[in-house]
Amino acid sequence: MRANTKQEDLSKVFKELLKQEKFSSQIEIVQALQELGFENVNQSKVSRMLTKFGAVRTRNVKMQIVYCLPTEMSIPTTSSPLKNLVLDIDYNHSMVVIHTSPGAAQLIARLLDSIGKPEGILGSIAGDDTIFSTPTKEMTVKQLYQTIIDLFEQEL
Repeated sequence: MRANTKQEDLSKVFKELLKQEKFSSQIEIVQALQELGFENVNQSKVSRMLTKFGAVRTRNVKMQIVYCLPTEMSIPTTSSPLKNLVLDIDYNHSMVVIHTSPGAAQLIARLLDSIGKPEGILGSIAGDDTIFSTPTKEMTVKQLYQTIIDLFEQEL
């Protein structure tokens, strides 16, 4: 039980460090954890933890690229606050473009891709705050746009 408590402590401290949005490398995270008494932490352990918790690299308020935790830790759903991260949805003749809060695009794209072809979404590409989504052959871009609008209940 003692080892499990130590692991839970490490996870808690790790998450708290990432909330500070000031670590731009895994080595910086390792050093911070070691300074807090977690001597056995190395870069590969930090890398696994970043993956486990779905950490992303994004710009902080100082415009530095840093590791942070996504605002949604669970599988996103359209009823979750994730929809509040969508800032704008527009389209042209070939794709739908979705603008999100910084760092949220990958989560939104994951949601869109999980809905997938049955809803007319062939695929999505996400950057930090922008998503490109393209329709299946059976759907027009305008229809896909309307599907995505309906999905996020936006009145744009």
